[in-house]
Amino acid sequence: MTRGWDLGGWALGDLLSTLFERKRAGDVTASGKPLPELCRALLTGQGEVSAMKRAAEVLLRYRQADAAEKAAFFRFLADEMDLDPAAVTLAAQAYADTPDARHLSALLAVAEPPRQELLRRLNQAPGGTAELVAMRVDLMAQAKAEPDLARVDLDFRHLFASWFNRGFLVLRRIGWESPANILEKIIAYEAVHEIHSWDDLRRRLEPPDRRCFAFFHPAMPDDPLIFVEVALTRGIPGAIGPLLAEDRRALSPSQVDTAVFYSISNCQAGLRGISFGNSLIKQVVDVLGREVAGLKTFVTLSPIPGLSRWMGTQDDAAKAMLAADPAKLDPEALRRMAAHYLLEAKAEDRQPLDPVARFHLGNGAEVHEIHAAADLSPKGRQQSCGAMVNYLYDPARVEQNHEAFATHQTVAAARGVKALTGPAKDRKEKGLKTNG
Repeated sequence: MTRGWDLGGWALGDLLSTLFERKRAGDVTASGKPLPELCRALLTGQGEVSAMKRAAEVLLRYRQADAAEKAAFFRFLADEMDLDPAAVTLAAQAYADTPDARHLSALLAVAEPPRQELLRRLNQAPGGTAELVAMRVDLMAQAKAEPDLARVDLDFRHLFASWFNRGFLVLRRIGWESPANILEKIIAYEAVHEIHSWDDLRRRLEPPDRRCFAFFHPAMPDDPLIFVEVALTRGIPGAIGPLLAEDRRALSPSQVDTAVFYSISNCQAGLRGISFGNSLIKQVVDVLGREVAGLKTFVTLSPIPGLSRWMGTQDDAAKAMLAADPAKLDPEALRRMAAHYLLEAKAEDRQPLDPVARFHLGNGAEVHEIHAAADLSPKGRQQSCGAMVNYLYDPARVEQNHEAFATHQTVAAARGVKALTGPAKDRKEKGLKTNG
């Protein structure tokens, strides 16, 4: 068996189904009719086979449309395929007067925009799920110019949240022996630490102290949704360079005690707002805990992408640090600055200002340690003056931390990190702001 597919590989039925679907998809030709006309026919038509063909034709016609036609299509979804407020009001009042199954059914029938049923029918076409995910990328771009289209995007998100439910996702180990088309996508989708070559990718996948796991959806078997790269180490690392070094010496499983999640990349822009990371990390922790007997610690080595931007809003000392060489900065001063940012800087919704911090703290991790001069790549220098942070996933405390964060926005942090912030008086004297 190929090692890269040892967790949830294709079943024969899935493979045959995929092949047949691809064949059927090639049989469709576009009629040239306007997209709204094709959509109305799809919604009014009966019969599963004819519905699949109509759905495939709509998607093909959409792919062939120019930017103006796509914009008009989204306006059609927003206007003609919207709710009827008067019908909703009448049905809601009828249910309030007589709350029985018949009136509830009537209310539900008019409370859902017709475009949701249209999207469901489009999803029946071969490859429809991937097509709709790509369609949402266009929609989100158009919604920046036309805010009213946000109503349409809500329906995409609502349906995607169901279709990409954790119960449908498959966890797969990605190894050097995995299919080339999957490996190419890992290179393309890597969003944290760029993969510069096939040799670079091989160093991240092949050694016995390296792992990569990804979530896949049965409707998109060739395209990862999200993946995480893991380094198995002895001790908690404080810099990314040694983990990615060309000449590093691989450790055997008997030598490691720590699993380091050093890169988590979302792959599908059209699934923005659909969270997979929490489930991915928890499942990978479980898999690694069973696979590698000596593992005791599960941490990240994460970037701090908003630190430099926040420092630019602080006092002159903070701004001066931005102009200095990160390799020559006072490590303690930078660590203090990062600790204030991660523990105290808040967005308007009182969530941490840093997006990576929001993700890991929301998953139940704690801010474990902050490192200066940890990422001296151009990107690391630009976004955080070279600083990085370890978030600790302690299985015994993850749920407690998650509840405290979700309920009270409590940021779990190690004692040493809290000490870096100093008392409130010191913060005021240093001119450090606590919001963005």
